[in-house]
Amino acid sequence: MALSHMSRGVRLLLGQIERCSVVTIQPAARCVTQSVTEPEPWMVENESVNPTFKNRNPRTLERMGLAVKDRGWKTTWPHREFYHRLVFSRTQKYVTAQIFSCTSPDPVLSCSTKEWALKKDLPSTNCVAACHAVGEVLAHRCKQAGITRMVYRAIPWTHRSDAVQSFRTAMKDGGIILSEPRRKYIGL
Repeated sequence: MALSHMSRGVRLLLGQIERCSVVTIQPAARCVTQSVTEPEPWMVENESVNPTFKNRNPRTLERMGLAVKDRGWKTTWPHREFYHRLVFSRTQKYVTAQIFSCTSPDPVLSCSTKEWALKKDLPSTNCVAACHAVGEVLAHRCKQAGITRMVYRAIPWTHRSDAVQSFRTAMKDGGIILSEPRRKYIGL
């Protein structure tokens, strides 16, 4: 057993000696007056840039008001004609705000007083101050995600409450516009 360790150790030592014996020869330092020739850039056919560029980013079309909005049925509430929709809900214990995209039933962004980071600084998780804090945090998250405009239609009998008004002002103060641009129809 000691012999196998010895031979392994000897092998490692010989490998290190071989690596050290190979000396790389550095070229002599160039004179300041000597110019360095730069290699010519080579172009591959796959790397050439197309001179006519078409931006197919759907978010760009949304911001310009050119993207298609799903209309849905006229009898459904809330209406389906939006790019992003803000849903604000207040229960007996918590305040929650979510942003939905027109393409997905799952929320894109959300904020709630169930989150410990918000809950630890609030006296109550369903008061007016909690609604204002949720609005500020959600506005900041929207700015980070690049969503600046969304539809917000409050339930008609709750839109006058202090909590909802506090939430709306926090979102507006955060730089979020609570309406979307009208869809533009371009004749083809």
